Amino acid sequence: MNKKFKILRVLKVGSVAMRPDIITPEIEELNKVNAELVEVFDGDKNDVKVAASDADIIFLGSVPVGRWIIEAAPKCIAIMCQSVGYDAIDVKAATENNILVVNNPSFEWCIEEVSNHALTLILDCAKKVRMLDGMVREGRWTEAKKALPWMGSIYGQTLGIIGCGAIGRMVARKAKVFGLNIIGYDPYIMHPWLAKENGITLTKLSEVLKADYITLHPDLNETSFHMMNEKAFDHMKPSAFLINTSRGKIVDEAALVKALEAKKIAGAGLDVFETEPLPKESPLMKMENVVLLPHSASYSTPAFDLAPINIALEVARVLTGKLPKNIVNPTVTPRVMLVKGK
Repeated sequence: MNKKFKILRVLKVGSVAMRPDIITPEIEELNKVNAELVEVFDGDKNDVKVAASDADIIFLGSVPVGRWIIEAAPKCIAIMCQSVGYDAIDVKAATENNILVVNNPSFEWCIEEVSNHALTLILDCAKKVRMLDGMVREGRWTEAKKALPWMGSIYGQTLGIIGCGAIGRMVARKAKVFGLNIIGYDPYIMHPWLAKENGITLTKLSEVLKADYITLHPDLNETSFHMMNEKAFDHMKPSAFLINTSRGKIVDEAALVKALEAKKIAGAGLDVFETEPLPKESPLMKMENVVLLPHSASYSTPAFDLAPINIALEVARVLTGKLPKNIVNPTVTPRVMLVKGK
């Protein structure tokens, strides 16, 4: 009988575990390579360590995959996350332990959803949709009419894109339809011609911060952490809007609240936050010029049906001796021999 491979996912106590009686498309793909998905809760660290001790693959669940889990998994070949962002995985520790880290890039499953979401927030902020809808529902028609100024026309204004990867470039392509001038900043872009090809004029961060709308699409790392801070907000126009569908910690939330209260910027469209769920006591909750969404940019039923299948296919590649497609730490020497393949 072929060896049964173990895929481990660590969940927070109180999280909803998978139902063993339901065979999902993800489980079907894992079954094809004789792999079993096992879930364990983090109530007892020792239980997690025991579960990790014979895991072949670790899936990122609702608990960050930190060094303590990684070092408890001597057989682990790869750590995989269903999402684009992998900041909940200690990549340094994984690399030091010769473990591959694999993510699920937006172009594989959610590039359309996130780019549409960013544009939705831009349009919502520009046209004050949420604010005016609330006023009309409350019978404040006359007040809503008086709240229309100041409102830009979108057409002919400037969109600044911070992070010109796949999602940022897709936003640019779609934004051109609205007649926006598009500038961008990305110190990590390997092929600047990709930005130009998608209508983005690359420039300095200080210039992008002068745009009428700023949309954030960088990875969360040491450079991007709190890059939107008090100093950054000081560079923005009083009529400008900030859009964030990337990671909450890219924005210094306290500085954002301060900028909004001082009317240094006109408003914001936020899908992600430093602390999630957003605390009820957050000052952002009471601001009419801020659109708040529940970290849902990547969501659509088709996208979320596809995302786990993509990762299950990556598992299948690894367990059949092939390199996965989307390696975060490509310089690592894997614990087992893996070859390039489909």
